[in-house]
Amino acid sequence: MSSLWTPGGEHAIPDGDDDDDETTDREAAEASEAERQVAEELAEARRRVAEVPAEEVVANHAMGLFELAAIHLSQQPANLASAALAIDGLGALVEGLGDRLGPNAGVLRDALAQIRLAFVQVKSAQP
Repeated sequence: MSSLWTPGGEHAIPDGDDDDDETTDREAAEASEAERQVAEELAEARRRVAEVPAEEVVANHAMGLFELAAIHLSQQPANLASAALAIDGLGALVEGLGDRLGPNAGVLRDALAQIRLAFVQVKSAQP
């Protein structure tokens, strides 16, 4: 049996054999069930994310930028351009949103100050 690829997915081309029609129907039903399960899982994931306050999600992403900057600063030699980009992104979030970050605002301000200091120290240590 051959198949045809389309933007909607790969589709089997029946060759007229009844057994293949049964196989195609079964495959289509299995694919439909798999798509339904994926849609349910995505809906559940969206529901869980919607339950978390936005300031916590944003703070989590901000800490991801902190960690990204730290990774680039710890490379030998340090990747200063990438670290600077991550630090600037963190700064844009922390300074731009300020106290809207909720109880995490102070921790994020401290983290931003620490990673900026680390950047200056690493940059001045490089030849």
